Amino acid sequence: MVVFTEEVAEGLVFPRDDWPLHITLLRFDLESPPEAPSDVVHHLAERAAAPVKGALGAELTVGADERFGRQGSIPVSLVEHHPLLQGLHEELFDAVAELGGNVATPHHTLAGYRPHISHHNGRRPHEGDAVLLDRVALVDMAPGGNHTIRRVLKLWRLPSEGRPEEL
Repeated sequence: MVVFTEEVAEGLVFPRDDWPLHITLLRFDLESPPEAPSDVVHHLAERAAAPVKGALGAELTVGADERFGRQGSIPVSLVEHHPLLQGLHEELFDAVAELGGNVATPHHTLAGYRPHISHHNGRRPHEGDAVLLDRVALVDMAPGGNHTIRRVLKLWRLPSEGRPEEL
């Protein structure tokens, strides 16, 4: 689950190495029963709806640059602490745990959560930039078993009137 900082649409498919700019909320895996694979997505979306709706509209601020990953090979811009963003992360963690999911990077969750936006193909935010938390998405990391693409399964948006769309 991510907060996109660039325009996206539900159903968007993109290459795994060409993500729109985003803040990762939580990276996880959920097992789907073969007879009803959409049930898990439905239950997670249902459980996530209230926390997402509560966080939409939060105004975030881009902080300092940092380097993540092996030997600092990934340039990122940190996102300053915001209680709504942290709370959303924690509630999504709880929702995934309730559904028996596996969090991919547990040491980067809860108290270890460091929200950031990875720089990509010359696109990046700058320290002090304002980011509106107005697009939260559930992204399939291997739609149809294809690990070379990603698909936006569910998108919650803040409409122009400033109130979350009905979920």
